Amino acid sequence: MAELHPACAPLAFLLGTWQGAGTGVYPTIEDFSYAEEVSFTHVGKPFVAYVQKTKDAGTGLPLHSEAGFLRPQPDGRVELVLAQPSGVAEVLEGTVEGRDIQLSSTAVLGTDSAKPVAATERRLWVDGEVLHSSVAMAAMGLEIQHHVVSEMYRLS
Repeated sequence: MAELHPACAPLAFLLGTWQGAGTGVYPTIEDFSYAEEVSFTHVGKPFVAYVQKTKDAGTGLPLHSEAGFLRPQPDGRVELVLAQPSGVAEVLEGTVEGRDIQLSSTAVLGTDSAKPVAATERRLWVDGEVLHSSVAMAAMGLEIQHHVVSEMYRLS
């Protein structure tokens, strides 16, 4: 495996595969529970690759997935570029402080068939051995509000 690029050192706490569970809410849908798996990997370049998959907690059927890249910046900021099979692409910027990443969208684009998403906010933080993830969004004409939260444990 390639050596971690020095620019990625602030993101090293994320590296590996994590698995756990979460819950989701939004005014336009029914509340739901899900199983989640995320992977953070590197290839020695100045970015960390991110892949996420969720399944319905009851049926095991796929719910959502997304993939992208965390791009650390020299001043402690970080960028996240990601794509979703629903036709939505997000560009977010934020900060890394210790083991806590907070991001807000600078652009959210969608295909003609995608549901309208105007803005997103994401947070990833590790407390002890638990990776926490939360997402808020402004979608379907609504103001930004909580959407999903999960807790995951490192597999590798």
